[in-house]
Amino acid sequence: MSLVVEILSGGLLLAGAAFCIIGGIGVLRLPDLYTRTHAVSVSDSLGAVLVLLGLTVQADSALGAAKLVTIVLFLLLTGPAAAHALVKAAYSRGLAVETGATAQEEQRDDRA
Repeated sequence: MSLVVEILSGGLLLAGAAFCIIGGIGVLRLPDLYTRTHAVSVSDSLGAVLVLLGLTVQADSALGAAKLVTIVLFLLLTGPAAAHALVKAAYSRGLAVETGATAQEEQRDDRA
């Protein structure tokens, strides 16, 4: 039983770390705030949840496992709400979406 717990926990921890790394790469590679926020909110939330579930599997006491599950629920509730609030604030302040268009094309669209 102990070997199964170690393998399951290790798999969850590695998968969570991989998702966090992918989210970090997304922040570096994507062009604007909107796509960066989307990449981070999705992948890092999933990565953190997987890491915490991996730790929950290894928890020695029920109290420790309950605390970790509570943290998972908190992350699942607050992560998307925080990302939405950040993007909504940027949009209401007029931050432009990166479209890949040149400056001349954007000026032409603004005049029309």
